[in-house]
Amino acid sequence: MTSPIPLSRQQIEIPLGFHDIPYNNTDEIPPGTDYFVGQQRAGEAFDFGLSILKPGYNFFVMGPPGIGKRTFLEKVLKEKAARGPTPLDWCYVFNFEEENKPKALSFPAGKASEFSEDMARLVDDLKIGIPAIFESDEYKTRAQEIEQEFIDRREEALSRLREKAQKEGIALLQTPAGIAFAPFKNGEVLDPERYNALPEEEKKRIEAAIRLLQEELAAILRQIPKWRKEAQNKLRELNRSYIQGVVSGLLEELKSKYKNNEEVFKHLEEIQKDVLKNAESFRSPRETEMPPLPGMGTIGREPLEALLKRYKVNVIVDHSQLQGQPIVFEDNPTFVNIVGRIEHIAQLGALVTDFSLIRPGALHRSNGGYLILDALRVLSHPFAWEGLKRALRTRQIKIEPLGEALGLISTVSLEPQPIPLDLKVILVGDRLIYYLLYQFDPEFKDLFKVSVDFSEEFDAQPQNILPYCQLIASLCRNHGIGPLDKSALWLILKQSLRLAQDSKKFSLQRERILELLEESDYWRKKEKAPTITAKHVQSAIVSYSNRINRVQEKIKESILRQILLVETEGSKVGQVNGLVVVDMGNFLFGYPTKITARVRFGNGHVVDIEREVKLSGPIHSKGVLILSGFLAGRYLPDEPLSLSASLAFEQSYSVVEGDSASAAELCALLSALSEQPLWQSIAITGSINQLGEIQAIGGVNEKIEGFFDICSSRGLNERSGVIIPQSNLQHLVLKEEVLEAVEKGLFKIYAVKTIDEAMEILTGIPAGERGPDGKYPPSSLNGKVEEKLSQFARRAQKFASSLPKAAVESQEGNNDKQNPSL
Repeated sequence: MTSPIPLSRQQIEIPLGFHDIPYNNTDEIPPGTDYFVGQQRAGEAFDFGLSILKPGYNFFVMGPPGIGKRTFLEKVLKEKAARGPTPLDWCYVFNFEEENKPKALSFPAGKASEFSEDMARLVDDLKIGIPAIFESDEYKTRAQEIEQEFIDRREEALSRLREKAQKEGIALLQTPAGIAFAPFKNGEVLDPERYNALPEEEKKRIEAAIRLLQEELAAILRQIPKWRKEAQNKLRELNRSYIQGVVSGLLEELKSKYKNNEEVFKHLEEIQKDVLKNAESFRSPRETEMPPLPGMGTIGREPLEALLKRYKVNVIVDHSQLQGQPIVFEDNPTFVNIVGRIEHIAQLGALVTDFSLIRPGALHRSNGGYLILDALRVLSHPFAWEGLKRALRTRQIKIEPLGEALGLISTVSLEPQPIPLDLKVILVGDRLIYYLLYQFDPEFKDLFKVSVDFSEEFDAQPQNILPYCQLIASLCRNHGIGPLDKSALWLILKQSLRLAQDSKKFSLQRERILELLEESDYWRKKEKAPTITAKHVQSAIVSYSNRINRVQEKIKESILRQILLVETEGSKVGQVNGLVVVDMGNFLFGYPTKITARVRFGNGHVVDIEREVKLSGPIHSKGVLILSGFLAGRYLPDEPLSLSASLAFEQSYSVVEGDSASAAELCALLSALSEQPLWQSIAITGSINQLGEIQAIGGVNEKIEGFFDICSSRGLNERSGVIIPQSNLQHLVLKEEVLEAVEKGLFKIYAVKTIDEAMEILTGIPAGERGPDGKYPPSSLNGKVEEKLSQFARRAQKFASSLPKAAVESQEGNNDKQNPSL
């Protein structure tokens, strides 16, 4: 086996060269479809969904934040919506048949507000025109005739009764207390003294006459309400006959205008009937009240303002200023903001409402177009998700108070007529939300049939450099950022590769790229330079790192002050420098950590100290168990493993997760078994499998640079370097100072495929391969490991033979329980 040699700068340099950029600055780059760069899959899915106009073909747009999903939607939908038909306007009006169920009327775009204005003018005309009729001399004369007819009829009846009473010597008196009869003589009413002086026969005659007169008076008084009612009816008919002409004249023009809209025409006819029915309400109180008779009240009426409010229009969707289809981004998708709401006002301590207090939701505003919602926010608001699904399922918008739907309130409310729904809903969210909804919500897959999956990266192929440069140039133009020269553009491209953690992939994290461009422009303006150069970009990168790298600097200081014990010189048995990466959300950094292994004769158990104290995640624990599988499969195939080993991340006080340190743990374990020291100036990272192959890991650039930073601070030597999986070579996008150190031979990077190659680098002795006799060379690393394990096996056999048989069986049973895989 040939020992690996350090990689040259050319081998770890990114494949993208300065000469690959075809422009000297971004001002020379022609505009392109920047929102579509790298999103061919998403674009095709979106076109597919927009082309199918059937129920259920709504969208779920998924991908991490900051990759331009909203910009993509705005531009694609804006182009599509501009070519689409403008949807109908909608309004609510009073329902004369069922007051608590307002009617929904539709109009061509822009006509609902026009209808509302027409009805407002009608109300004003009614308020002016109808009272003017009641002020006319002709009307007053006819009304007075009806009034006088009633008075004459009443007075005539009383007059006849008065004459009959006079013939009997009895006077009819009208007093504040009512009508009364009293005896009189010689034109004078007799007082009680004179009345008592009359003969007894005369008094009896008078009393009998008064009883008969009172009966006749009672009959007359019973007729007066009837005559009053007849007069009222005649007055109403008079009012109707006069108002009919005015109302017909006012409504005739509206009926002619809206004759092609059947529902509107019907509503206008209902208004006409209601105006005639409530003609009395247009008169002032003193005009509508006839002089009362004793014991009779006035006839009431409905307040004029409440009556006129019925004839107004509540426009909830107005597309008068829209050309094409609506596009609505609802940033606060609560239940009422999506479906709409019915407001209430307080009157005399009670909450009341009417059709004019109906308010539209996002579904109303986007009906006939596109509604974009944040999936997580919809799911976060109570009942918003259920309300949205119900609307999509029934294909209509039904406004229902949330409290009433939950049974929390029992007040009388409105039931607005549902409005037909036809739109495309676009949910935007993470992939996890999509798969959770798909798995656990049976309706989701039927309502959101189109998934639009946005990519986070873009192939850094030569043919893709121009589109990506167009994206950068577009970001500069759209956000007022100064032009970039070629050196700055190249450094931006390199930083994009670092964001993607791949030398062959550009990052599509537009938000982070835009931040870098804006901060680079800040340094340009500070120097008053005409263009952004590589110097300005580098200043922005360093400045960003300095603002958020406090934790990294604290760890580095602890290592340099030997608070965290990490050795970078000399060699040690059973000790190796592993590499850790920390993700702070907006910052990623790496640093070295000491990993140690101790071995002795035992029962074949490899102890992961992190797992034993519950500081190990499941992936890390899996990696340690794989070590046991590797040892069992490679060494002493015909004998049991008889070692007891322990592994630990020294000075680790938090949960360890991931398997990228499993290669380092195996190196420490093999070093302890072979008693061969490992170079402490070389750190290693990589995942191991049971066959001894080293697999790719994440954060390789940050891990290399983290160890380089420590070694550089202490002073680089000829052995300083790192070992990485060979499959991670394609991910290397290292800082310039690391590349320069590699070029000068002050820092080495090794790429390995197997654990044997890594051990040869760390120990300086060959790993060794099995010969024809099935054994490793005694001087090789594997030979030393197998010899140590063989010694443990012989000691185990000797120890077992000295124990009673029952103790041996008990011990074997315990071994099986502790190591079922072995």
